[in-house]
Amino acid sequence: MVLVDTHVWVWWVHGDSLLPATIRSFLDARQNDVGVCSISCWEVAKLVELHRIVLSRPISEWLDLALAYPSVQLLALTPSIAVESSQLPGTFHRDPADQIIVATARVFGCPLLTLDSKILDYPHVHAIPSAPTAA
Repeated sequence: MVLVDTHVWVWWVHGDSLLPATIRSFLDARQNDVGVCSISCWEVAKLVELHRIVLSRPISEWLDLALAYPSVQLLALTPSIAVESSQLPGTFHRDPADQIIVATARVFGCPLLTLDSKILDYPHVHAIPSAPTAA
């Protein structure tokens, strides 16, 4: 499984040109193993509420469609992820959504696909800025 950061998920679903073609191809080729954190649903809803993004349909409908992608698995916020997010080793920034996303990758032991420099610079998660060469 590969976990996708919220912006990667949104850009992928929207076909946004901000998502590099290599990442898009990699995600499109996955089979039932693209993880999306439940916190990403909240994060997208908040971005819509704050008018930071505009979706092509109402948020509840968008989430239903985005989570129905054949390769997407919604990963719940479990007690172990909640605890891990509050005990991340080293220094990590204070964004709770990013803390939960990083903790989810750590608990599941999977790489995190992101373009967020704060996460890419954090040495205690396997964050990847582009698609791995092997699926």
